[in-house]
Amino acid sequence: MTRITVRDIQQMKAKGEKIPMVTAYDYTVARLADEAGIPMLLVGDSLGMVVLGYESTIPVIMEDMVRHTRAVARGCKRALVVGDMPFMSYQEDASQALRNAARLVQEGGAQAVKLEGGVSVADTVRRIVQAGVPVMGHIGLTPQSVNAFGGFRVQGRTRREAEQLVRDAQALEVAGAFAIVLELVPISLAQLVSEVVTVPTIGIGSGPRCDGQVQVLHDMLGLYTDFVPRHTKQYARLGEQIAAAFTQYAAEVKGGAFPTEKHAFTADEAMMDEIRDLYRPGGSHP
Repeated sequence: MTRITVRDIQQMKAKGEKIPMVTAYDYTVARLADEAGIPMLLVGDSLGMVVLGYESTIPVIMEDMVRHTRAVARGCKRALVVGDMPFMSYQEDASQALRNAARLVQEGGAQAVKLEGGVSVADTVRRIVQAGVPVMGHIGLTPQSVNAFGGFRVQGRTRREAEQLVRDAQALEVAGAFAIVLELVPISLAQLVSEVVTVPTIGIGSGPRCDGQVQVLHDMLGLYTDFVPRHTKQYARLGEQIAAAFTQYAAEVKGGAFPTEKHAFTADEAMMDEIRDLYRPGGSHP
């Protein structure tokens, strides 16, 4: 089975073929997504919120990303695996960025990395790409900057923000990024960016006019029952199904309905009779 490359992803845009992408954080889900034909899997630092229980992505560290990327890579035979570079893993200088990008590839098994920012990180993107590591950009709402933004809100609604976002996209393309995530960007602006740059745009909360879409696994599968982001479509409600399964399991264990003999294993009864005789009252205990 041939591994999908960044060139394949770029050719999908050239052919007008939409690009589906989902997040994955472990071997099992990665294997299922890979077998379903999803061409790109993102090991997002969103794992901090949906797997590790943090309030944001900021507490995620390189060790978290390497561990989860390695698990996803083991589950994939075909999909392109993109590993997120977490907060402060690339902002200090180019040497730090190169070192951590290399870790995601060498230790984690990723085929590409993703980092947030536009013009401000263009030089860093260029250095990583020149070192032989494909880079996916990420602009619009960049979750690692949520404190600076004052929360999770749509970006690019003012002229200044919109023009800066276009410049950010162009800077990333010139720097060598093979694709760009657009998060929480108005539809018309996302369309403009998708037309201005030749590399694929991957939208999340940015409407249907991007070249592809990425969704957080836990959102699209309904693993959370108390909040559904506006930009998410729930393709399943696994949270409710899992909760119901746990409830039924607990009731059956307490009530003696599970396990039954069909869930158990047998041993030679003649041997067991001999052992019982040894341990009965008055028996010759070993």
